[in-house]
Amino acid sequence: MPERSIYTVVVADDEQELLDSVCEMIPWEALGFHLVGRAGNGLDALELVERLEPDLLLTDIRMPFISGIELARQVREIRPSMHIAFLSGYDDFEYAKQAIQYNIISYMLKPLTMDGLAAELKNIHAKIYNQYADLRRRAVERGDQAAFLIPLVLEHTENPAPGMEEFLRENAAACGLLRGEDDPAGMVVLAAELAAPDAAAGASLARLVEQLANKYLRHAVFWAGGRAVAVLLGNPSDFEEYLHILADEICQVSQRALDQQCSVGVGRVTFQFLELNAAYRQALDSLHRAVESGGGVRLSEGPRRESAATLCQRALELIEQHYMDEDLSLVSLSAMLDVSPNHLSACMKKDTGETFINILIRRRMTAAQELLENTPLKIQEVARRCGYSDQHYFSYCFKKYSGVSPGALRRRRAEQEAEANP
Repeated sequence: MPERSIYTVVVADDEQELLDSVCEMIPWEALGFHLVGRAGNGLDALELVERLEPDLLLTDIRMPFISGIELARQVREIRPSMHIAFLSGYDDFEYAKQAIQYNIISYMLKPLTMDGLAAELKNIHAKIYNQYADLRRRAVERGDQAAFLIPLVLEHTENPAPGMEEFLRENAAACGLLRGEDDPAGMVVLAAELAAPDAAAGASLARLVEQLANKYLRHAVFWAGGRAVAVLLGNPSDFEEYLHILADEICQVSQRALDQQCSVGVGRVTFQFLELNAAYRQALDSLHRAVESGGGVRLSEGPRRESAATLCQRALELIEQHYMDEDLSLVSLSAMLDVSPNHLSACMKKDTGETFINILIRRRMTAAQELLENTPLKIQEVARRCGYSDQHYFSYCFKKYSGVSPGALRRRRAEQEAEANP
């Protein structure tokens, strides 16, 4: 089997015997997969996804700490192009409906024989392979919309004639770009560039951007100046929800489908066709900063330029300020910093060698140890002050981090003090 058709996989299930059987009895390599990690709960699985960036997550739907559904939601935020397959012991229609919204590649019901699982994994491999193959071969159809937009995006209009914006809106509605002349949609320009572009790869990148944008926003895509350029249309809430997901997915799928690193720059929202050239220049500025920082996604931030090390330092400062907040996540932290979750994750791993989740847990465990040793607070209150509403999960993390349970640490500390003060 060709090397490029081998996909990495992480397996998560809280039934240890089943987890061991799946990991050890399935002929992963023969089926086109390479097993890179296993987890016994949803939060450990999320950490593996962030650290290992697998092509496929095979997960039980009911697990401790966070469910498979919540795991899928968070995975979609940080690895939007990753494939997810569910194992479930519950023939529950509500779970199936929730699975659909996260674009699950397979939904399998337990009990499942190893032969049955192997057969479904073979089907999953074919689906993944065909998806990437389709991205490589699908033809681009630029059409009237791209022809209308290209001069507006690439060329600056000096001293536009009175009524020019209204005239452009009429033409945009006529070619179907707008849903009428009174369409209130805003526009964002996105520019994507491969690390080693050539004509064939460039055409493939434009096709890839076109297909991925289909899932999220109205758009027109064309190839110009050695890069794929997309004009994306939507309202502010559309951009807030989908823009960083689309940009991250372009980078992730380019690496897999085109075997090349991709950088993406995104400009700010505009509501004027005559401002598209300025929006394009903002996107190029962001793209250049993405290239300089080693790839990934950069959003337009005005004149400020920030290295990966500086961004990481700001992230660490915010973790210090907010580690006690239960809702602190890679997504919420990236929103505070106005960058995409995927870019922030890459910068933190590059600068510290660790994932966001590991850094956050270490800070929380350090604080917990100080509170356990130096205050009479109940363990449940210590957990709450360190960002955990679930005392059971807090104790699990603490023992995993320090090697002893919170109660055992307190008893050991009390014994040491008794010995020191007989």
